[in-house]
Amino acid sequence: MATITLGGNPTHTNGVLPKVGTPAPDFKLAATDLTQVSLEDYKGKRVVMNIFPSVDTGVCAASVRHFNKEASALKDTAVLCISRDLPFAQARFCGAEGLDNVATLSDFKDGSFGKEYGLEIADGAFAGLHSRVVLVLDADHTLIYSEQVPEIGQEPNYEAALSSLN
Repeated sequence: MATITLGGNPTHTNGVLPKVGTPAPDFKLAATDLTQVSLEDYKGKRVVMNIFPSVDTGVCAASVRHFNKEASALKDTAVLCISRDLPFAQARFCGAEGLDNVATLSDFKDGSFGKEYGLEIADGAFAGLHSRVVLVLDADHTLIYSEQVPEIGQEPNYEAALSSLN
């Protein structure tokens, strides 16, 4: 269990993130067209996972915009923006913003991704949502970078995450 804050108030996650150097757990998430997506769908590609509570908050939206901007310059890399938002809300947001370099994926059905990755918020006002996390996987889907953002209202360290791909 990790301790993070929301507006300076302590809250906790349901577990701990997978460790750098270990294989990333597989997942089943919903794409904006409601098809099921798994890690296997990105076989042979590096993967950046931008995970957050909800695209309808300012910091979460900013992270999707930032990673969308950076994604166009990344070769053989998929950038996945993952939340528990409904796929329709994710599609609406990206459509309205003109964001097409990232894939938005939803854990709305059962929250299994957040639980398996140890990043589900366990208590407080955001209980059940995902904490703000960035994970980077190499082409073999081994974890090469991990950041649990300590304050939900803060943006992740984009530079550190992206530099792990070099």
